[in-house]
Amino acid sequence: MIENPRYKRVQLFVTCLVDAFFPETGMSVVRLLEYLGFEVEFPQAQTCCGQIAFNAGVWDDARKMARHNIDLLAQTDGYIVLPSGSCTDMMTHHYAELFADDLVYGPKVIALKERTFELTQFLVDELQVTDLQGKLNGRVTYHPSCHGLRNLGLRDQSTTLLEAVEGLEFVPLPEADVCCGFGGLFAVKMGEISGMMLQRKLENVSETDAETLVGSDVSCLMHMGGGLQKRGSAVQTEHIADVLCRACGLNQ
Repeated sequence: MIENPRYKRVQLFVTCLVDAFFPETGMSVVRLLEYLGFEVEFPQAQTCCGQIAFNAGVWDDARKMARHNIDLLAQTDGYIVLPSGSCTDMMTHHYAELFADDLVYGPKVIALKERTFELTQFLVDELQVTDLQGKLNGRVTYHPSCHGLRNLGLRDQSTTLLEAVEGLEFVPLPEADVCCGFGGLFAVKMGEISGMMLQRKLENVSETDAETLVGSDVSCLMHMGGGLQKRGSAVQTEHIADVLCRACGLNQ
């Protein structure tokens, strides 16, 4: 139980990929937040944050999605937590670009940003939680996704939480700050370069002899997981929310 948080309630913005492909990760986030004493809400009408449209230069479409989510999330108070650095970056930084001259939505974006966090950012920076008292055997390494690392400044949050898990051996990933090659539209438009970057990342993963490659964005994990599977590697990929949930015995 967290003492005296700013809000007692959390709105989970689950992201498109978690919703469509990794719903168990979304449930892990819910269980972790409830474990810490929060009331968790899931606004059913939430949709894409608009990042793909924004990156593609289709800003009118991005604004439509952003307005919808801003208005939806403004209906109740509380923290807004996302299991993704890239979507958090979109909402806390790029929404401001979309509505820079908008007298109505500009102030709404500022209010949204003040209560919006990526999961590990929320736990470590906002709540000051660095040890969830979990226990788990295994050898893991961690890949920091680019948006979280470079745009949100997420450097030690995830590794701090992993290193606190009793029985879990954490092995640093060589060239951890190098992109895995996914990059959303980048992997589609520049597939050959993306593939070369992926192979470099997977070579570094293999050097750790880790059993599990942990990340905080399922997009990167899906990309790297596909590459590992194609190689016939036994290394598994897992979102940090799932790892912490297992360590705390919350998914039993």
